[in-house]
Amino acid sequence: MRKTLLIATAVFLSLNICAQKPERPAPQPAPETNESFKLGVAGYTFVKFDLQTTLETLQRCDVHYLCIKDFHLPVESTDEEIAAFHKKCADYGVQGYAVGPLYMKTKEDIDKYFEYAKRVGVNTIVGVPAYELLPYVDEKVKEYGCNYAIHLHGPDIDIFPDADDVWEHTKDLDPRIGMCLDIGHDTRNGKDPVADLEKYYSRVFDIHLKDVTGTTKLGYSVEVGRGIIDFPSFVKMMRKVNYTGVISLEHERNMDNPFMGIAESIGYFRAMVEATK
Repeated sequence: MRKTLLIATAVFLSLNICAQKPERPAPQPAPETNESFKLGVAGYTFVKFDLQTTLETLQRCDVHYLCIKDFHLPVESTDEEIAAFHKKCADYGVQGYAVGPLYMKTKEDIDKYFEYAKRVGVNTIVGVPAYELLPYVDEKVKEYGCNYAIHLHGPDIDIFPDADDVWEHTKDLDPRIGMCLDIGHDTRNGKDPVADLEKYYSRVFDIHLKDVTGTTKLGYSVEVGRGIIDFPSFVKMMRKVNYTGVISLEHERNMDNPFMGIAESIGYFRAMVEATK
């Protein structure tokens, strides 16, 4: 009898302690929630994966912005297919905020892609036009009223290697023509993306987040935080210039199985956002 009473008392005390235990706090908002900028992912990160996998990954990483690539939403998509795409994104809490990068070698390409962006319903095109087509891009920006962000490619191709080059070719054009500041490629062309953001922020309409190992063509992409880019300084500069666009991870390492690298890169960047507050 005494043994039974002791057991009953122990059970009662255990249940009472459990009942008094505070509930585990809910997940906290992402560190960038109250910043002027937003964190996203560039669609090229998922060049080997379908939209379903892309959206599931963004949801698990608590990322809500996607730069749309045409392999996920083809240029020839019907209005119904575009609506279905946006519905699917919304189901995962994701917004497609821009299209691109899109390579434009002819006026016909430019016509096609500007109309594509309009039908998709975004206000930013990340593009790579031929130098000689910039006057025509200027006309189209005035006609459509959107931002045109020229993607930097470092030393890999012959046009638009860094922020200085984009500025020199666009400074006298419509102010809605600027750059997608790919901080990895800018670094690989021997430039400082922190200084370039400070100089050209009024023409920075998108940012590609990545890290690299060197300041020449031999430098290659690595997970964010494992390379040479000064991320605390870059985050502070985004605040200083009040950058209000999206900084999108463009992960270009282990692309057959990029998921751990994506999570690591997003986690590191968010740690820098938190640590520099």
